[in-house]
Amino acid sequence: MGKLTLKVEGRNREYNIKEDLKGIKLEDIVNDNLNEYKGFVTLAVIDNKLRELSHVVKEDCEIKFIDTTNEDGSRVYFRVISLVFIMACKELFENKRVTIEHSLSNGLYCEVHLGRELKAIDIDNIKDKMSEIIASDYKIEKILTTKQEAISIFNKYNMYEKAELLKYKEYGDVKIYKCNNYVDHFYGYMLPSTGYIKTFDLKLYNKGVVVLGPSEVDKYKPMEFIPQPKLSNIYKEAEEWSKLMGVDKVISLNKIIEEGNYGDVIRTVEALHEKNLSKIADIVKEQNKRVILIAAPSSSGKTSFAHRLSIHLRVNNLNPVSISLDDYFVDRDKTPLDEFGNYDFESIYAIDLDRFNSDLKRLLNGEEISVPKFNFKLGKREETGKKLKIDSNQPIILEGIHGLNPTLTSSIPNEDKFKIYISALTQINLDDHNRIPTTDLRLIRRMVRDYNFRGYNAQKTIMQWESVRRGEKKNIFPYQEEADLIFNSACVYELAALKTYAKPLLEEISKDNTAYIEANRLLKFLQYFVELKDVSDIPSTSILREFIGGSKIVD
Repeated sequence: MGKLTLKVEGRNREYNIKEDLKGIKLEDIVNDNLNEYKGFVTLAVIDNKLRELSHVVKEDCEIKFIDTTNEDGSRVYFRVISLVFIMACKELFENKRVTIEHSLSNGLYCEVHLGRELKAIDIDNIKDKMSEIIASDYKIEKILTTKQEAISIFNKYNMYEKAELLKYKEYGDVKIYKCNNYVDHFYGYMLPSTGYIKTFDLKLYNKGVVVLGPSEVDKYKPMEFIPQPKLSNIYKEAEEWSKLMGVDKVISLNKIIEEGNYGDVIRTVEALHEKNLSKIADIVKEQNKRVILIAAPSSSGKTSFAHRLSIHLRVNNLNPVSISLDDYFVDRDKTPLDEFGNYDFESIYAIDLDRFNSDLKRLLNGEEISVPKFNFKLGKREETGKKLKIDSNQPIILEGIHGLNPTLTSSIPNEDKFKIYISALTQINLDDHNRIPTTDLRLIRRMVRDYNFRGYNAQKTIMQWESVRRGEKKNIFPYQEEADLIFNSACVYELAALKTYAKPLLEEISKDNTAYIEANRLLKFLQYFVELKDVSDIPSTSILREFIGGSKIVD
């Protein structure tokens, strides 16, 4: 019996080769090292490529395992939870339609279309059936086949939407997953069997159910369910508008583009944005809001939104002024440090809160202030001699990551504030069981913008993204529900338009590049979109122009 010398997490280890496999499965290696990981291990990286745990290692190599505390690892875990959830619902409800909708409340919001609302007893039954499927440890078999054969298989199982979607797939090979006679297609990696799901929970919410995975703190406890009614309502509104426009899935968008009817869709989306901006401006006027606070995760279109809102406020005979939070940074030597010992410029305490609140209060009282300017080269705040005084018809617009954090404007009465949260909440999914994360949409936006306007290549954007996401989770997402209003900046057509710009940038990343894994993942889901190359119908004031270029309101 031969041996393999494998470098696992930086340490050399020897493993016996199994004669029937002529190697050793990754899952067998994982079982020797389970206690070393904070989360549940779901994937491995070998030669800069993601490998499923069912993969057989046949040569000496270096292996790095990925667990559920990592974004890639979490995706796999939730993909398998989704499979188990779908299988349980299909058994319980006679093949009723099941849809994986979007992320919500620390989990995945899903719907079971029964013709009636789900009840608590339904959730208990689904949970019991899922536990039964998990305990049975059914093998999740990967079937590699051609596109044509996969289309035939899905037509045979009356899964016509999946068959139709595969027609748009650019690459010829297709992975189908089979589990206890249930067949499905997932655009991502899976676990070897259902028994790998160790922790999950279900919560009845609105008309659907939130599926929860393991906590990042304790993998044996499910994530805490935190209701998000405002965010949920925006998702529901986006879904209704998508259906109204006839663009609820990638297939319908592709057909609209192929038939040349995309102009009306673009104009409808832009009109909806204008209508919602007008409503916000009316609320500010009617309720005499003095301070407008705007917060958003990266690449949500915050800058375009603020400019467009200013225009609508001027239509209402208001004359808004903007104040930059950056100019209220504390001197660099007083900036707090993060857990890595680096300056934490995203901390709310990187802002001189006392000076900022004092100036804000004085402005609202009709007093004049001296406006500071932060010198980023010197790392110091400087006095410019510039004065500012506002009238009663001049609301102050403040945009920044801490806009919804009550600490930022603690000295200002709540009745004077209007808090807006902006995000690009994806309105369409690939199919019923494969969602498009909002995060991916924002990353693609940022990648295109960074290349067009900041001189960054896709590799740099991808490598910075983890740090950006950490800051969002810490400083933005906990305060979403503090908003008085949530504005959805997504354009239902935009991934088709962004693909033209993003695809060549992603394809430039070589297989040995550290950003290749993420680039390859993004390319795999973009392949299902027909490119919208004609962007002439997108107006110069569109939020999307902030990323693809041609904006008349963003420098």
